[in-house]
Amino acid sequence: MPNKIGFLAIFALVISSQIGSGIFMLPISLAPYGTYSLISWAVSGLGAILLALVFALLCAKFPETGGPHVYVKHAFGPTAAFFVGWTYWASSWVSSTAVIVASIGYLAPLFHNNIQNTRLFLEIALTLAIMLTNLRGITTVGHVELLLMIVKITVLFAVPIAALLLFDRNNFVVSEEISNLTISQAFARSTLLTLWCFIGLEIVTASAGSVENPSKTIPRAIVFGTVFVAIIYFINSLAIMGLINGNHLANSKAPYADVIKIILPGNWYLIISIVAFIVSVSSLNAWFLADGQVALGLAKDKLMPQFFAKRNKYGAPFCGIIINTLGILALLVLISSKNFAKQVTSIIDVSVVSFLFVYLTCCLAFLKVIIQEKNYYKFLIGGVAVLFCCWIIYETPINTLLIASLFPLSGTPTYLLWYRKPTK
Repeated sequence: MPNKIGFLAIFALVISSQIGSGIFMLPISLAPYGTYSLISWAVSGLGAILLALVFALLCAKFPETGGPHVYVKHAFGPTAAFFVGWTYWASSWVSSTAVIVASIGYLAPLFHNNIQNTRLFLEIALTLAIMLTNLRGITTVGHVELLLMIVKITVLFAVPIAALLLFDRNNFVVSEEISNLTISQAFARSTLLTLWCFIGLEIVTASAGSVENPSKTIPRAIVFGTVFVAIIYFINSLAIMGLINGNHLANSKAPYADVIKIILPGNWYLIISIVAFIVSVSSLNAWFLADGQVALGLAKDKLMPQFFAKRNKYGAPFCGIIINTLGILALLVLISSKNFAKQVTSIIDVSVVSFLFVYLTCCLAFLKVIIQEKNYYKFLIGGVAVLFCCWIIYETPINTLLIASLFPLSGTPTYLLWYRKPTK
């Protein structure tokens, strides 16, 4: 049995699960929204903090291994828990695909931006490398992420502070396509993009059984970590979009590297490309870990086929990790021919909406669980979080909603063929 980890390691995992490729690549997708994007960061940050509070309170009440499906199981029963767990698991590896695409994109400067012909090969190679790493087990993950968090924080404060010295508000340009939307639509769609960066704030709840005093440690780490992440994201987005004109930023392959080219002469931008790649990979590693653990937790609760509960000699849930990898590889091949920016944005949109379905269900579960307490503070938190999720979903294009709905629907065959109610 591995030693239990404490607050600092959990805090690092909360930050690593949220700060990844998004901080480096999202300025590309946000560039057409101009000043809308800054307000969206504030809105999504507040929404993420509300969701963090919901998960913190749920984890304090149910400090069990498994994550979102545990809370839904207590509120709505095992059937709802299955579909929430399945949606969460499937959405996780789709999100991992976006991180892989963005990670390889950051290597473009090392190949003189001539990476298109080898992009798919590099993406597959990275996926297999992360798979092999996760198959070695999770004993040292907390300590590794703590070290990586220090590296992330150092870089992600130093670069934007330097960029802000050259800030120009005229670089914020709203594209013609976005200007044709209503204000609510523009804010909702840009908030959908910025919210992607906070997806994963609840990841540590899946490992509650391996945490010291989880009912206190995890809630504190989730809330403080999410607030810290919101500050970092806002400062970095403000600095990058204030330094590079929006029209140029929208066509960038590596905006952080472009920032360094402006700030520092020479080949310093190549170092940032490598740092960005490492940061993205650390986030990817955390997501692969979560994918395997979520499937393992569902199998333990007999909400998924039992082969997902099988472990190798290192204690890793190898079936879940391998199936997760195969799904990512298939998706990488399917999207390989799309424009790079559209490729990342389309994946972000669909996966965020899928997670929103999960978050909304967990918020409703929270309201049902605490309604007997007559605690108006908690009820207000849950109610506003529900409204936030509903607003983003309502303003999302119907085609994105339809694609996202395929995640829970895809679990129907497994539910009908394999599902067994957990024994008491």
